Amino acid sequence: MTHSSPLDPPLRSAATVIIATNEGSNAPRFLMARRAVSMAFAAGAVVFPGGAVDEADRALALASGSGTQEQMDDLAARIAAIRETIEECGLAIAASAPVGPDLVRTLRSGLDEGRGLADLIEKHGLSFDYDALAPFARWCPQVGGAKKRYDTRFYIAVAGDGHDQAIADGSETTELGWHTAQEMLERADRDEVKIIFPTRRNLERLAQFGTLDELLHHTQNQPVATISPWVEERNGEKHLCIPEDAGYPVTSEILSSAMRG
Repeated sequence: MTHSSPLDPPLRSAATVIIATNEGSNAPRFLMARRAVSMAFAAGAVVFPGGAVDEADRALALASGSGTQEQMDDLAARIAAIRETIEECGLAIAASAPVGPDLVRTLRSGLDEGRGLADLIEKHGLSFDYDALAPFARWCPQVGGAKKRYDTRFYIAVAGDGHDQAIADGSETTELGWHTAQEMLERADRDEVKIIFPTRRNLERLAQFGTLDELLHHTQNQPVATISPWVEERNGEKHLCIPEDAGYPVTSEILSSAMRG
């Protein structure tokens, strides 16, 4: 067992949202963001939108519902995923009614100025369907080896009208694009983009599904387990590994090639 030490980075709650387009009979495309090279975590890497859960997210969760601590933590993460997507991508997902581009820009500006999402929801008469974010995965690194440690809940959300109007914020994200999972894996294999270990494993998992309906069916039927990668030696080389029964087709990578953030 690996034990923590005072030198290990603190564990923070975070949320990531895999936003999928409905392409009918075609493979879904997903919104991917290139992180600025100045970022402390996953600098320059292509990731799904998301970020850390903050105290305002937790306060909004408490004001929006009730339940066990786990349920409230989950609700706070869903709120963080929605907020981060507005901030990073200029896209309001899971809104109960369509949010036009002008209002999205207003929300983004308000968040940039330090206003809370709860305040903006009240001011503009908005509501969000938090249940529209479907739990997909949860990744929480063990101590040791990670520059930063995030207990990250991954959700699937279906993009609504206006998803093509997403635009990078120019600060945390420098580029946005809609790609199939297979496209992103092929680009990474050609060294056109960098993807960290959890992103690669999730792209491989997403690439198994030819349509959005197949992906959503899988999401509804695959239990979410907490994934804490570990290192073990195989055939004389160290590998970074994940469990075999969590829905991932590839469950290990040579440690020296794995980008961990």
